[in-house]
Amino acid sequence: MFAFIYTLGIYLAQGIAKLVALFHVKTRLWVKGQEQTWTLIGGHKPEARSQKSEVGGRKTENGERRTENRTGPSARSTRDTQQSEINNRKSAPTFWFHAASLGEFEQGRPVIEACRKQYPTSKIVLTFFSPSGFENKKKYDQADIVCYLPADTPANVSRFLDVVQPDMALFIKYEFWLNYLSALKKRNIPAILFSAIFRPNQLFFKGYGGFYRKVLFCLDHVLVQNHESERLLKSIDYKQVILAGDTRLDRVVQIAKQAKTFPLIEQFKGDTPLLIVGSAWPDDLDVIFSFLNNFNQPLKVIVAPHEINPEQIKSWQEKVTTKSLIYSHLLGQGENEGRQTDERRTENGDFSQGALDSSSLLFLDTVGMLSSVYRYADFVFVGGGYRDGLHNTMEPAVFGVPIFFGQPYYQKFQEALDLLQLGGAQTVADADEFTKAFREVYENEELRKQKANICREYVQKNAGATAKVMEVIANKFVMR
Repeated sequence: MFAFIYTLGIYLAQGIAKLVALFHVKTRLWVKGQEQTWTLIGGHKPEARSQKSEVGGRKTENGERRTENRTGPSARSTRDTQQSEINNRKSAPTFWFHAASLGEFEQGRPVIEACRKQYPTSKIVLTFFSPSGFENKKKYDQADIVCYLPADTPANVSRFLDVVQPDMALFIKYEFWLNYLSALKKRNIPAILFSAIFRPNQLFFKGYGGFYRKVLFCLDHVLVQNHESERLLKSIDYKQVILAGDTRLDRVVQIAKQAKTFPLIEQFKGDTPLLIVGSAWPDDLDVIFSFLNNFNQPLKVIVAPHEINPEQIKSWQEKVTTKSLIYSHLLGQGENEGRQTDERRTENGDFSQGALDSSSLLFLDTVGMLSSVYRYADFVFVGGGYRDGLHNTMEPAVFGVPIFFGQPYYQKFQEALDLLQLGGAQTVADADEFTKAFREVYENEELRKQKANICREYVQKNAGATAKVMEVIANKFVMR
């Protein structure tokens, strides 16, 4: 009954989405992307796979493998062929990775690229649920196919798995799609969830959560970030749990090693302390602008909005008493083009050193720069804590910098909780709290260095989850 209601809900959601798409841009992208998925995967059907050449014999209609009982030379030939198929799939598997959005993609990226390196002939299919993930990473060159995940209906699931024919499915952090996970289990395709985190209030751990536990038990392995998640899974008798940590830390270590330099940012900062406000929502900027209008010590501020809207940036400029600049305008590019500026295009542009010196606030209206720009920060405020959820605190932490963020929407993020407990980060309720906390660190260089070292050492100490995920992947192939 629950499965029927769940699937009915998926169909209803699809219908509602088509109506909402008429006046909502992101929903329109999602609906259009769903339609395009079949074109994208239809032309990339993995080679050397057929229903009859699957290991263990032919597939039945529900995807299970049936071994045929043969004798004689023909049987030996069949066994030889099947063993060859096993060896081929181990050396050239098809990995299906799924990320809900851009943040989960960045979290899982080290594993995707480790699979590409360890299995160079493998095929990698990357799916997204959210437009923010697909639209930003649809040209990601480490995947053979990048597309939206078709809605979780039985027909879509069967069609998707028949075409892609994955040897393994890997889900990043969360995403529990009943029909997909059930079909993977029926087809004996290993399904792994990594960088996962669980909380006691989730339905899996409630007395009435049997349906949700059934979905969870379709996963062959769950690699979790912390001891609490491990304990919770074991409390419901899920035994295939491994404490591995968060692959997001491996990603930020990669970014730090490859961080670009930006002459314009360097000249804007000069010798003045720099506060970077990353992935900021309007709620965050209400706090920051109130603080900035009343702070009279030397300070430069870079604001990187989570969503880039030229009209909104202009309205923010009117809220602050200090002179402000817009990054794309300094580069001498048009507004529309400038919003998509990436690091490869920042070496050119027409800008005045005088304008940089006389301005205290710079709006970073670009995509793809923030994680590297953090290298210039002396202090960081990470957005999202006042609304839907805190953004990535590890990107600034890897560079060794004190971190601030809003509340209360940070509780789901283990790294934020850890940094708060260790003293590398501080959470603030409003502008007054932020002003007080910021002044304390600003005026005490030893305290600033102490918090910076805590953040840097946390990342270094807890990196390495990717290797544990790759060990599970390798073991699953050996066992098949």
